[in-house]
Order: sequence, then structure tokens, then C-alpha cells
Amino acid sequence: MSSINRPPTPGADEERDKEPSLEEVINIKLVESGEKEKLMELLRERLVECGWRDEMKALCRAYARKKGRNNVTVDDLIHVITPKGRASVPDSVKAELLHRIRSFLMSTSLR
Repeated sequence: MSSINRPPTPGADEERDKEPSLEEVINIKLVESGEKEKLMELLRERLVECGWRDEMKALCRAYARKKGRNNVTVDDLIHVITPKGRASVPDSVKAELLHRIRSFLMSTSLR
């Protein structure tokens, strides 16, 4: 079993004919402008500042101790820790990122 669920890869003809979704257009604009990397760096900084990163490391270590270090894979950690990690990102961090994304979208044309 793979740790990443991906949709089937469309054929070459399907890919050319398909109009990109709004999500895809936004992602392209974020990447091309360099804003996505800035947002990722901001997220990393905020998660370190609020102690979230240390909390996740502690959860990983506790899980590895419980199961036995040699009995834990990265996929196991991802499966167990990801839901807890997503749920524990502080609302203030989410709000700041959302504000930055909205500001970016207001300042750029999408098409």
C-alpha cells in the first residue's frame, strides 16, 4: 500500500484537452511567482515558534518507543501522525496563511 493516494494518470490526449481547475491555476500562479515557497517558509517558522514541530517530533518518538524502533516505518509514522498534526495546527497560523493567500489572489489575475 502506498502512503500517497493519487488519482489515475490521465492519458496524453486527456491532459491536453482538459482545462485546468481553479485550484490548479492558483497553484501554478503561487509557484511561478515564488509566493508558494514564501508561504511554506512562513508556515515552517510559525509551526516552530508555536511548538508544533517539537510536539510532532515528540509524538513520533513516543510512537516509535511504543512499537519498537525497528518495527516502525516512515509510512507508519505518516499514517498515524498526519491526522494529529493537521488537527493541531493553531487556528492563528491557519488564519495568517489564509490571509496571505487571499491577499495574493486579490493582487493577481488568475487567467
